[in-house]
Amino acid sequence: MLAETSAEASAETKPRLLVVEDDPGLQRQLRWCFDKYDVHIAGDREAALQEFRTWEPQVVTLDLGLPPDADGSDEGLKTLSEILALEPNAKVIVVTGNEDRQNALRAIGLGAYDFYQKPINPDILSLIIDRALHVFQLEEENRALHHFDRSMALEGFVTGSADMLRTCKTIEKVAPADVSVLLLGESGTGKEVLARALHRLSPRGGHRFVAINCAAIPENLLESELFGHEKGAFTGAVKQTHGKIEQANQGTLFLDEIGDIPLTLQVKLLRFLQERVVERVGGRQEIPVDIRLVCATHQDLEELIAQGRFREDLYYRISELVVRIPPLRERDGDAALLAHTFLATFAKSLGKSVKGFTPDGLNAISSYEWPGNVRELENRIKRAIIMAEGNRITAANLDLPVGSGVVPMPISLKRARREAEIREINRALAQCDGNISAAAKLLGISRPTLYDLMRQHGAKR
Repeated sequence: MLAETSAEASAETKPRLLVVEDDPGLQRQLRWCFDKYDVHIAGDREAALQEFRTWEPQVVTLDLGLPPDADGSDEGLKTLSEILALEPNAKVIVVTGNEDRQNALRAIGLGAYDFYQKPINPDILSLIIDRALHVFQLEEENRALHHFDRSMALEGFVTGSADMLRTCKTIEKVAPADVSVLLLGESGTGKEVLARALHRLSPRGGHRFVAINCAAIPENLLESELFGHEKGAFTGAVKQTHGKIEQANQGTLFLDEIGDIPLTLQVKLLRFLQERVVERVGGRQEIPVDIRLVCATHQDLEELIAQGRFREDLYYRISELVVRIPPLRERDGDAALLAHTFLATFAKSLGKSVKGFTPDGLNAISSYEWPGNVRELENRIKRAIIMAEGNRITAANLDLPVGSGVVPMPISLKRARREAEIREINRALAQCDGNISAAAKLLGISRPTLYDLMRQHGAKR
């Protein structure tokens, strides 16, 4: 059993070569010659296409003379066209008869990578195959980098969730526009990370990003924190102090928990946003300040307006563009994905040899609702690393129950099936920390099938 597992693991690391050849003697010769490849053999068009679909080789050698047209080239050329229709990036090397240069050129015109004429010299054919594999790998790496550049989450954000990626894309689009942005989301969802991304990606990125939590500062001190004060303005004001608004000049001011700002101060903040000048507490001088304002809150500001606790005119000033951040429980697979990320970070910083999670630990992470969102997950992972007695984190270390969420009734079966596939693929990839083989095993499908589903749904490792 151990030998089988070792052989399978070895095959996983080898590049994949499909040899389409109907001559049994050549089949044996080619399998023996290319032992550094994981070689599969097909003797006709139907077998070749089946092998290609299920196994997805990077390189194919294709004899154009296949049965039932062993003396012609129609069957081989048809096989070539169907392989390239399945995967245009595959590298197909056609093998032709000595006097069959015309069909070799036809094959190149159809999209074959290269051709080689019989009789076969294994050393020369090996060089062509190695070069084809190298080109395939370079192209695949380039495609992956290009796709990553277009679809990656923002710096500081780890996510595989389609909803969260859309939020990150919105931030990227909004960042260059000098408009006020209101970030709405539960506590711990990463509002400040997104606010910093807005600043970094904006033309103001070279200037200061100044943050203040309006809920963390007593009401009688908040005005001074925001607007600054003159010397002697109140007891303890021993020197002139610039407020957060002045400090953010030319940059970005981030007001977290804007819903907690008192009404009296809302009036003064509104005047600043209209006039773009500040007066320090105890001062009379109007000081012009140029900032971009980004606000955030977990509260329903429209409800606060209805209750008379938040000014409607201020709301429209701070919400030229609103971005809603989904909570962690709505970000399929992100809990496990973030858990692996935090584990790697904190295990290193804490000097612990914790390597991963037990199945019940991952199940607990994926099933829990995370009312405290990413911040709660981060704290629990850090605590679990400290408390773990072995090299794997358990549900007990996390102090989490193992349960299951409630799935809403689908609107349409087709859409529900697609969403379910995306959700389970994301969960499997997250739980297996991006390992395709392990994720396929967890899902009970083959690696090629998982790759195919990932391409269909735009899922990423």
